[in-house]
Amino acid sequence: MKIYGLQKLTLLDYPKKTACTIFTGGCNFRCPFCHNALLVTDIDNSNTYTEEEILDFLAKRKGLLDGVCITGGEPLMQNDIAEFIKKIKELGYKVKLDTNGTFPEKLAELLKNRLVDYVAMDIKNSKEKYAETAGIKNINISDIEKSINLLKSSDVDYEFRTTVVKEFHTEADIEKIAEWIKGAKSYFLQNFEDSGNLIGENLTPVGKQILDKMKTQAKAFVQNTQIRGIK
Repeated sequence: MKIYGLQKLTLLDYPKKTACTIFTGGCNFRCPFCHNALLVTDIDNSNTYTEEEILDFLAKRKGLLDGVCITGGEPLMQNDIAEFIKKIKELGYKVKLDTNGTFPEKLAELLKNRLVDYVAMDIKNSKEKYAETAGIKNINISDIEKSINLLKSSDVDYEFRTTVVKEFHTEADIEKIAEWIKGAKSYFLQNFEDSGNLIGENLTPVGKQILDKMKTQAKAFVQNTQIRGIK
């Protein structure tokens, strides 16, 4: 496992859980608005954690933390992620995975073997604008659709989420996304925030009124649509 960051406590990343967050390095997307760009385009290989360091930390926090969030980058790019999660589960922790949905086979393995307790999958945009929004020339939409269907048919808790950026998303786009994931358990709209370390430039959030309209439109297809993180 390539582990490039550890947030020792989060009350936000894992719904209703006190957790820590582990950051993996590397991603197959280049989303201009990525808030973890330094884990995608400018990876510092001199500043990493070993599995042993992470597991030792978790062993000492038993009883204080409920869960572990694994994010990135794209965690499912790590070939040994299933074995790593098994070790975390053996310590008694719940595990939340963040993913972009491009590795449905790996996701299916984790779901089948009950290695994840919560999955948050990013839906970057409507199908026709997916490649542009993900920052790559070609993308296999069928992999995204397989991951969507895996989660919708699983009994593992999950959410879909979209980071809304004025330069990439219209109200029509959000409506198309919601129709695409129709009947999903939960859909979250997250207004873009500039972390200061982006891949793209000159990106802005949408206004609250527009975000509210997007939420209303999406609720026609996903009843539990919510706005997260707007200020």
